[in-house]
Amino acid sequence: MGDDIKRPAGPGGGRYFKAPVFAVAPMIDWTDRHYRFLARQLSRHALLYTEMIVSEAILRGDRERLLGLDDTEQPVALQLGGNDPGRMAQAARIGEDFGYAEINMNVGCPSDRVQSGTFGACLMREPSLVADCVAAMKAAVSIPVTVKCRIGVDDQEPEVALRDLVSCVTNAGTDAVWVHARKAWLQGLSPKENREVPPLDYGLVHRLKAETPSLFIGLNGGLGTLNQALDELEHVDGVMLGRTAYHDSAMLTAVDQYFSHPATGAAPVDFSGEAFTANGHRQSLEFWAGVRDAMMGHAARHIAAGGRLIHVSRHMVGLFQGWPGARRFRQILSADATRAGAGPEVIAAAFDAIFAAAEERQAAE
Repeated sequence: MGDDIKRPAGPGGGRYFKAPVFAVAPMIDWTDRHYRFLARQLSRHALLYTEMIVSEAILRGDRERLLGLDDTEQPVALQLGGNDPGRMAQAARIGEDFGYAEINMNVGCPSDRVQSGTFGACLMREPSLVADCVAAMKAAVSIPVTVKCRIGVDDQEPEVALRDLVSCVTNAGTDAVWVHARKAWLQGLSPKENREVPPLDYGLVHRLKAETPSLFIGLNGGLGTLNQALDELEHVDGVMLGRTAYHDSAMLTAVDQYFSHPATGAAPVDFSGEAFTANGHRQSLEFWAGVRDAMMGHAARHIAAGGRLIHVSRHMVGLFQGWPGARRFRQILSADATRAGAGPEVIAAAFDAIFAAAEERQAAE
């Protein structure tokens, strides 16, 4: 595996976590605390993000339900949605008190929900307001405050819109900008289409980084493999993968050999001598037994607190793509985890399908 993937040699720069950084993108309904717990078993060095949480929900809602996190998930960034500087600052301060390592402002989501609230990608049209929010949050917290944006919306000229936004938030003190290298069309395209239809423009993000060497610039959008992500580190400080990292989450097991820990600076892990599958998954059954045990323990605690197994297991279905036994693994998690009274033993049974298939394969060889 190690010889097949290029070592990052990024340009460095910024007041943010030391480049290069590998991040898993914030994804509504997906990057909840249970997915983050799973992801942290697979990679100790990936920077994880919450789902977008609206500032008003934090100020008015059940904060423990919205913001509660396990220390083992760290480092985790809290992504906020909103457009009122004062309210964003209050929400950011609460997030810092809960222990988050970063506050990130959503300036990229194109969904109807955020459009009706005039935040998310709509704010690409209001860079000064975004800057006011950033400045207010910077004044309220001591952790990094960052922005995740598109390159423009609708009929905006990306070369102008992106630079205007970055200039404003840089003057406001942002510690990093993560750029989804597509425009968002607020009318005529669904959120799913907005992730796929508008063309990618990595070149614009590369030029932005060259123009702002002291600002951490991270790239998001269309990165489908770890190799592709590592190639981009020749031009930017960080790479952020979303659906690829979710649907094929075992790819995260290769991350730590190429990236330092963003918060502690711990060096990349030496995986020499370890076997990896063709699609970059660690093969060690001892490692995967540890993942199984951690997830069973997490599920047991969640169930004891009144939750259901499916809340945890739904995030695990994409593990083991391409492995012998993967189909049976998915069947067990998809069917048995939804049954009344289902407990951690379902996770054990699903992993047993993988382990049995691996043993059969070894015996045949």
